[in-house]
Amino acid sequence: MCTSCGCQGQGTTMTNLQTGARAEIAALPEQDGVGHSLGDHGHGHFHGAHHADDEHHRDGHDHHAHEHDHSHHEHAHAHAHDHTDADVHSHRRVDLEARILAKNDAIAAKCRAWLAGREIVALNLVSSPGAGKTALLERAIADLSGELPLFVIEGDQATSNDGERIRAAGAPVVQVNTGTGCHLDAEMIARALSELKPSVGSLLFIENVGNLVCPALFDLGEHAKAVIFSTTEGEDKPLKYPHMFSAAKLVIFNKIDLLPHLDFSMERARENVLRVNPDAEIVEVSAKTGAGMQTLYDWIRAQRMAVKEQALV
Repeated sequence: MCTSCGCQGQGTTMTNLQTGARAEIAALPEQDGVGHSLGDHGHGHFHGAHHADDEHHRDGHDHHAHEHDHSHHEHAHAHAHDHTDADVHSHRRVDLEARILAKNDAIAAKCRAWLAGREIVALNLVSSPGAGKTALLERAIADLSGELPLFVIEGDQATSNDGERIRAAGAPVVQVNTGTGCHLDAEMIARALSELKPSVGSLLFIENVGNLVCPALFDLGEHAKAVIFSTTEGEDKPLKYPHMFSAAKLVIFNKIDLLPHLDFSMERARENVLRVNPDAEIVEVSAKTGAGMQTLYDWIRAQRMAVKEQALV
């Protein structure tokens, strides 16, 4: 269940568009462990740390302490009626949300360690629908494929349309369809990595579901989140969705080729980004014309160098 909108994330599937292999991915709350093993041809696996499925873990109470003063029990029972069903439901929901995020973070930490151990730079690309994530990836694959190996995990609620575009552009890709879900989570990424098997020293793009709300909450084990912000969306987008922009290491202004035709102030948009996230790095590009893309590639090269240096520490 998503902690923002309550979607259940049912019907999630993963498809390897190179082989056609297809599998279902269970929703995160139904998993007992903290991540499936990642098949990595000889580098080892990570395994879920399963907890004892006892009553204490299920509801947080110590069921071994049954001996108590019945007058205390009666006092507690009298006060129980002061709580409405809505209060109980709210407390349960908060507890469930906390457990979901904790489980997600545990899997994400293992994904991050797995990627770091192989010096793989993973970028989590997030945006509103139609901001140009897939077009930007197509351009990047064409420009960088001769320089370094690229791999893509493609996230959408339905269809493999974008994944097929990525495959046609020349990058190995695993398509994750989230069904009713509105974001990718770390469990999905762990499964996709096991199928995709990105090579050591490669660049991994994770194209998240088009949504500026829920993906902000879910760590995927990525090196950095990059928000793609289209010039057609309005300068106040960072102020409307502050959690996503504050979580981003990089903000990519896309479709700058349209600026002559839009009532859009790049200066105000930059001010709004930095107002929400003073540490954000900003690049301006056009995936259509290629303008500014070299600046983006230089940023990516810098991240790869940082990962390599970290591996030596």
